[in-house]
Amino acid sequence: MATVPVDTTTRARAQELIRSFDGRAGSLGRLLGRVTAVDQVGVEERADSLRKRSIKKASKLWALDLAIRMMDLTTLEGKDTPGKVRALCAKGIHPQPGDRTIPSVAAICVYPALVADAKEALNGSTVRVASVATAFPSGQTFREIKVTETRLAVEAGADEVDMVIDRNAFLAGDYQAVFEEIVAVKEAAGTAHLKVILETGELETYDNVRRASVLAMAAGADFVKTSTGKVTPAATLPVTLVMMEAVRDFERRTGREVGVKAAGGIRTAKEAVQYLVVLYETLGPRWMTPDRFRFGASSLLNDLLMQIQKERTGRYQDPDNFTID
Repeated sequence: MATVPVDTTTRARAQELIRSFDGRAGSLGRLLGRVTAVDQVGVEERADSLRKRSIKKASKLWALDLAIRMMDLTTLEGKDTPGKVRALCAKGIHPQPGDRTIPSVAAICVYPALVADAKEALNGSTVRVASVATAFPSGQTFREIKVTETRLAVEAGADEVDMVIDRNAFLAGDYQAVFEEIVAVKEAAGTAHLKVILETGELETYDNVRRASVLAMAAGADFVKTSTGKVTPAATLPVTLVMMEAVRDFERRTGREVGVKAAGGIRTAKEAVQYLVVLYETLGPRWMTPDRFRFGASSLLNDLLMQIQKERTGRYQDPDNFTID
């Protein structure tokens, strides 16, 4: 297979992150060898404890509003059309027509071929265009194709790229191949933010989730993301907590702030608030912003809107009052 050239600046930045994390010049293998094991029982007990936290009404309204602002409103179906994407963009800009107090979402996430349609529909708004890439969701194609797809998505107008790692290579222990691929995609993405999807449901252990998070961050990821939403289990609180702790430790060692995106299976406002509690308790107020945390979701938005109305009026709204797309 032909080698995909990688810009020396991008590679140098990745090597500097390895050095910063490890404390001295060294290899990727030594860096990953220094990644500490995860206390499975401890992580699951802490996630369960934080899940049970209750918050006051004023704080809940703030959290529901923040969850909308943190959302990547997503459609990733084979039957997606330009019309469906335009309708989703309209909803992302004004989630509840007639109520301008409801904020816009952070981004609309689509397949690369529909990026231009989303870009046009979102023109003049604050909503970004996110594109999946690198043979989403499987990642099973040639590196040259992954890099080209990424570059074409950005040229079409993507502000953010959500790539998938090569889980086959990762689980086989070929961490260097995974690292090099992320570096190559990062270079192809240029100024677009790169979210690296770990597909945690296929990584088998918390230790692997932590190791993959550190690897992705060292390679230059701007966000680490749980899942494609196409594999079960997708996002879970314990897995997301493991990733948040990896982000916390990476920032302490390197000074670089990396975001987290929880995607797949988060459908209710109650679940979203639970994730925000875990986020605050693990990474603190600096991460309570769309620049540092995202929800990847399609059905979550309507439940957030219904919960906001319930908190304001004391009554649940009929789901038929909200658009599907």
